[in-house]
Amino acid sequence: MQNARKELNMSDRDEFGAFLIGFVVGAVTGAVVSLLFAPQSGEETRVLIKERAIELADKASETAQTISKEVETRTEEYLSKAEELAKKGQAVLEEQKAKVTEAVQSVAKPKGETPV
Repeated sequence: MQNARKELNMSDRDEFGAFLIGFVVGAVTGAVVSLLFAPQSGEETRVLIKERAIELADKASETAQTISKEVETRTEEYLSKAEELAKKGQAVLEEQKAKVTEAVQSVAKPKGETPV
């Protein structure tokens, strides 16, 4: 059960990391291109860069929080389903074990004896 939890978390982290890198690269590229082609003075450009950097940081933070919550929710759902399946599997195993034990006992007893 622990291994499944670790694998889910590692996989989700990998997906989250790839998404976040793509998001940041795309946002930075868009910001740089828009600033390079905008006709304004150096001071205005620096102010715009600062403002866009703040906006980008805010968006990245919001996106990271949203994805983190989604990953947490899905991980909990998957773990709950895994635990449920494990319980069902254990119940089936116990049932089959009882049937096999009963079958072995009935074959091993001499005729005329009553089962214990």
